Amino acid sequence: MSSHPIAFVTGGTGFIGSHLIDRLLSQGYHVRALVRNPKKLGFLKNLPIEIIEGDLFSIAALETAITDADYVYHVAGLVAAKSKKEFYRGNRDATRNMIEITARVNPTVKKFVHISSQTAVGPGSGMMPVNESTVARPLTTYGKSKLASEFEVLKFKETIPVTILRVSAVYGPRDTATFDYFRSAYKGVELLIGFHDTYVSLVHSTDLVTGIILAGENEIAKGQTYFLGSEQYYTWNEIGYVTKSVLNKKLFRVRVPKPLVFIIAGISEIASKFKEKPSVLNFEKAYDLTQDNWCCDISKAKNELGYRQNITLVDGVKETISWYVDNKWI
Repeated sequence: MSSHPIAFVTGGTGFIGSHLIDRLLSQGYHVRALVRNPKKLGFLKNLPIEIIEGDLFSIAALETAITDADYVYHVAGLVAAKSKKEFYRGNRDATRNMIEITARVNPTVKKFVHISSQTAVGPGSGMMPVNESTVARPLTTYGKSKLASEFEVLKFKETIPVTILRVSAVYGPRDTATFDYFRSAYKGVELLIGFHDTYVSLVHSTDLVTGIILAGENEIAKGQTYFLGSEQYYTWNEIGYVTKSVLNKKLFRVRVPKPLVFIIAGISEIASKFKEKPSVLNFEKAYDLTQDNWCCDISKAKNELGYRQNITLVDGVKETISWYVDNKWI
């Protein structure tokens, strides 16, 4: 039996999951990762981890991975799908599987940490950020399915220690979601949606992973929900300014009118019906993209977990763009 704490991570081949695994390893954890195809390890290649082959519906594999794990970090989630049913299966039903198996095979687990999303609650109203007491009004099927996944976890909060983390927009090395923005900027084009300032909480992956582990290891987090994002709120104008200064080049600013976003998203959605993979940009996603305020208040995580934003936007953008360049993404 290993003297190192054991952590089981889902979504480990993805952006956030792979950074979480790197950090857990650096902190002396024995890590198990759920991987669909061991031939496609991506960022996990050559890491000293235990690979569990399977997906979120592979009962036997999950039982093996969860039995005797000290911590379960459920990071995996479906951000793009071709139908509502698919979203709910990938988010709500998969989470139900994870939490039911954990309660059954490992009732003494120290913590089950579920990574949710700010979209489960929806945008802030006016200039007010959302917080843990905001009534959830998700705009999209993705957001609704993430909220439904939270309910599955909370059903077990009297049975095992659970924590839910609602994550804001994230960026950093390995990220594919903000990649398009930085790639455009690298090519000299700054894309902005609408004609007035829109605000966002934007957290660097390094800070986010710190927050995830704080929530996992902290007793006070049992049965709690927290928002994890940046302490500062940014406008896309500011993000553009920082990106410009990091790249040290003039950017040609293109403002996309909100109605056009819906048109582009609609075309993307229709086109994806003829492709194997669903498009992340669809008509519903356009609702998310055209909101004025995606800010969340992280006071609860700061006060209870000691969570902080340590990476400035300048340093974070610099590191992210350098990584894209070094790894020939741009």
